[in-house]
Order: sequence, then C-alpha cells, then structure tokens
Amino acid sequence: MYIHVKVTADAKEEKIEKKSDTQFVVSVREEAERNIANKRIIEIFREMYGTRKVRITNGHHSSSKLLSIDVDDKKQ
Repeated sequence: MYIHVKVTADAKEEKIEKKSDTQFVVSVREEAERNIANKRIIEIFREMYGTRKVRITNGHHSSSKLLSIDVDDKKQ
C-alpha cells in the first residue's frame, strides 16, 4: 500500500490529519535535519498500521513524501 504524506517538521505540537485513505497531513516536533523527522514519521505509521515494514519510497528531502507500507507483515 502506498500513502502520500505532507509533512510539517519542527511544529509546536504533533498531529495527524487524515485527508483520505491514502493521504495524510502530519506535523512532527522533530527537526528536518539529520533525518530525525523522517524517522519519526516512519514510527508514527508503524504504530498506526501495526507493521514493521514502512519505508519512504520518494521524498526523503521534501515535505511531500510517498510511503510504502506492507500491511501483510503484522507485528508479532
């Protein structure tokens, strides 16, 4: 499954807004430097979908990201 995410890094509070089944707007408190915000986004979607296999497919250096989520691989 692919998810489009619009990210705001270094926000005052963390929030997740679901626009549709495949589109989200996410604000994280972590800064965009040294991949810190990307790691937090991956953590958020791992918890949300209950899977370990979440990765950023496109948009590592952009605020608009494409995430690949393997929903068949549930956490044991």
